[in-house]
Amino acid sequence: MLQHLVPPGGGAVPLAAVTPDELPGRLAALGPGVERWAEATRFAAKEGQVLLLPDESGRLARVLVGRSETDPIWSLAACPDALPEETYALDGPGDRDGATRLALGWALGSYGFTRYRKRERAPARLEWPAGADKARVEAIAEAAFLARDLINTPAEDLGPAELAGAAEDMAARLGARCRLIVGDALLTENYPAVHAVGRASTRAPRLVDLTWGDARAPKLTLVGKGVCFDSGGLDLKTASGMRMMKKDMGGAATLLGLAQAIMALNLPVRLRVLVPAVENSVAGNAFRPLDVLSTRKGITVEVGNTDAEGRLILCDALTEAVSESPALLVDMATLTGAARVALGPDLPALFCNDDALAGDLIAAGTAEGDPLWRLPLWRPYREMLNSPVADINNVSESGFAGAIVAALYLAEFVPDSVPWAHIDTFAWNQKTRPGRPEGGEALGLRALLSLIERRLVTQRSA
Repeated sequence: MLQHLVPPGGGAVPLAAVTPDELPGRLAALGPGVERWAEATRFAAKEGQVLLLPDESGRLARVLVGRSETDPIWSLAACPDALPEETYALDGPGDRDGATRLALGWALGSYGFTRYRKRERAPARLEWPAGADKARVEAIAEAAFLARDLINTPAEDLGPAELAGAAEDMAARLGARCRLIVGDALLTENYPAVHAVGRASTRAPRLVDLTWGDARAPKLTLVGKGVCFDSGGLDLKTASGMRMMKKDMGGAATLLGLAQAIMALNLPVRLRVLVPAVENSVAGNAFRPLDVLSTRKGITVEVGNTDAEGRLILCDALTEAVSESPALLVDMATLTGAARVALGPDLPALFCNDDALAGDLIAAGTAEGDPLWRLPLWRPYREMLNSPVADINNVSESGFAGAIVAALYLAEFVPDSVPWAHIDTFAWNQKTRPGRPEGGEALGLRALLSLIERRLVTQRSA
């Protein structure tokens, strides 16, 4: 349960979120003294600005906060840390959607990663706004918190076993089934690429297979890259390239958060989550450049670079995912630096084999303030993955179009008959902004949840 959104109890400090256009009327209603104070403090209701108003005794009487007209979810996100440790209540009526977004922004702004260090102060509290969808706010915020916590945790404390354990704990709490395939059992059950990538670590590779929901409901399958640390393997990364590799399981973390939200909201889908969880390490038994690996689909892969390991573990999981012909298949991975070069840290790259699906997902991201940007599955580039000795190489030697080439590799394992979205994410905030502290981030989670509700739930009931 969220600790910093509380039931109404009286005595809360009134708080109003206002736009620059609304500000003159609001100040006029509060009187000339407040107008002069706002002018003296240069309060213009810009997004994130806060104006504290005292009463005659000097106690905090009222707060005005600048509200964004373009992205309202973040309007109150700075408040939990920016305001005094009091309880606040939104002043004035609001619509259900607006109240829900403001409450969610407050909730996301109250997050702190406290596993290793306590917070200097507790966040301020907000009374639940009238009309807010409490269940939805809690489900989304707690899903984001789960993903952020997993991504922020160092690899020493979050290896393949611990990532799988998080999935098992979630399954136990929410009535799902979770099966693990560990170590050499991956070979027995035909996940050879997952085994090859993870076998050099002292922490055994594994596949998480979580299922939930009515088997008769539309099938939704999520596949998340769970590389808990990526040294690059024998094609070893540089120190700067390796530094942030604790977050290389960000795709798995985000989709585990999404799965938690789906189950918490009891959406009528048949959910399956597949997470190949490995550590790409260096040892005598590590897979090598120009090795040829088998895959679950039977396609042979020449290893052009051991640092392109994410697509190797994903291809086995995708092969299993499509065996059930789901109504929707989504994979997410911190897959390529090329996607970051093209789009920066805030825009996950979206690849789709279905134009309608891509359009719906882009629209959902825009509506939720959780944007994605589509890049093409440009089939002529497939020849860049040709190998002289195997069915396919895992990389291209050209260096061009890295994100597209990686997506085309994955597309080899997904038939066009299965609606599929591949999301290449950064899963990280490089700087702190309201509601988005520096560190792990569940980019795309809200967009995907909205898409699933509209595509699989609303269309089914229509």
